[in-house]
Amino acid sequence: MISRREFLQATAAASALMIGSGAGSLGRAAAQQRLTQADITRFDPLGTVTILYIADTHAQLMPVYFREPSVNLGVGEVRGLPPHLTDGEFRKYFNIAAGSADAYALTADDFVALARNYGRMGGMDRIATLVNAVRAERGEDKVLLLDGGDALQGSWTSLQTKGQDMVDIMSALKLDALTGHWEFTYGDERLKEIVDKAPFAFLAQNVRDNEWQEPVFDARKMFERGGEKVAVIGQALPRTAVANPRWMFPKWEFGIREEDIQKQIDEARADGATVVVLLSHNGFDVDRKLAGRVKGLDVILTAHTHDAMPGLIRVGETVLVSVGSHGKFLSRLDIEVKDKKVKDVRFKLMPVFSDAIKPDAAMTALVEKVRAPFAKDLARTIGKTDSLLYRRGNFNGTFDDLICNAMLSERDVEIALSPGFRWGSSLLPGDAITWEDVTNETAITYPNCYRNEMTGAQLKDVLEDVADNIFHPDPYFQGGGDMVRIGGMGYAIDVSKPMGSRISELTHLKSGKPIEASKTYTVSGWASVNQNTQGPPIWDVVASHISKQGTVKIEPNTAVKVTGA
Repeated sequence: MISRREFLQATAAASALMIGSGAGSLGRAAAQQRLTQADITRFDPLGTVTILYIADTHAQLMPVYFREPSVNLGVGEVRGLPPHLTDGEFRKYFNIAAGSADAYALTADDFVALARNYGRMGGMDRIATLVNAVRAERGEDKVLLLDGGDALQGSWTSLQTKGQDMVDIMSALKLDALTGHWEFTYGDERLKEIVDKAPFAFLAQNVRDNEWQEPVFDARKMFERGGEKVAVIGQALPRTAVANPRWMFPKWEFGIREEDIQKQIDEARADGATVVVLLSHNGFDVDRKLAGRVKGLDVILTAHTHDAMPGLIRVGETVLVSVGSHGKFLSRLDIEVKDKKVKDVRFKLMPVFSDAIKPDAAMTALVEKVRAPFAKDLARTIGKTDSLLYRRGNFNGTFDDLICNAMLSERDVEIALSPGFRWGSSLLPGDAITWEDVTNETAITYPNCYRNEMTGAQLKDVLEDVADNIFHPDPYFQGGGDMVRIGGMGYAIDVSKPMGSRISELTHLKSGKPIEASKTYTVSGWASVNQNTQGPPIWDVVASHISKQGTVKIEPNTAVKVTGA
């Protein structure tokens, strides 16, 4: 649980996002069109080691809109704790003013109006500017740049180049180390090729060959920064072989491997490390539990669950940093070491407001170069939206509803299933829907949109299985995604119930009748982990539907009733 001391530390850190007080605050400056790059980078340095951290960019090279969730439920001991706070509760906890730049960047309230005011966020050329500014201020010998994974997947250009576009970008950023999750979905041979050729380290202590139980990747790497030895231990998503197609990396096993993490920490300390960092794609709640069970970790850079946290969370002597997704933020952690131990840390979550940051010219040129072969396709207009289209949230998102509508129509089925992915940029009402927008939601290496039959009992089993993956009270049994999205069917969920008892009231929306356990229904879905799944790629299904509609309008989804939260 979080103590008052930890709360005060988190809120103090959150205030670093705000510059000064009163009329000088970052939010007010932005509202008055006076937000500057200097406001974003301003920082009171500490010690001799600086860690810059990004994660879950999902191959987004350009500035985007990305709406944070309005529903992010915690269960068990983490119920009501960050990151399981949204909108007003989130702002109250972190002392954020409604309508401010911080509120826009970190919450979903009034998103459309604030997005029109503050503009897009992210962009690799803006991130490069911030990275270079910190390196210039501190000296390159004091700065370590780390990425928590999901860097090489999530866009059409990355899909077409098998991640090479992002490898080139990260190389130009002078990335020091990366861990992974979606990187594995390019297949074992391609990932090994990237690891062998990339100038940055790929660290994953928890991946083993399933025949000999030998490590597949380097577990850790020692860096010297600011006169200190900094050990970075990599932790890939433990459930990769469950969440994604195992047949793409059939000889590799994953897992949390808590005892092996402790061994890596102990060995790093024996080798002279004064700072030990876990570069983790476990997800926030898993890492929070892990931090209380292993000894000797100074920092966990956590990823996977896409939580943007403007403050540090401390568990014992370990601080957890969570940087959000889609390039919206770059985090800075300064570390002071005394007597070979971490004495103090200072943190800032830097919002990457694209209009306030001067693009780095060299990175802009590189981004244009890697996008050039696909630029015409990316810009092709498919249709238009009259609704805010977003994905993120525990139970539904309007872009997911659009995908489900496309499957219902194009595949002529009664029920549609769409995975609860947390990546995919947002669109504002009135925006054109381009090919890039469609593929930002769908660009995976197993995109086939199947059509088959399922009984009502099977549909309930699917929902129960996914619900347990999200709402199991023990974080070590959670996968970190959101609920599968449903088209054509409604249901009720009690997140406080145990496995097998959470889902009820399954309803066929078109007829208004209950879903019968023994009855068979036609179903379409995509992103099946089964090999040789048949069907057109989901992006073609969605694009065809949008082009026929011309302009899409997604009505509020009230088909899921949530209790026990």
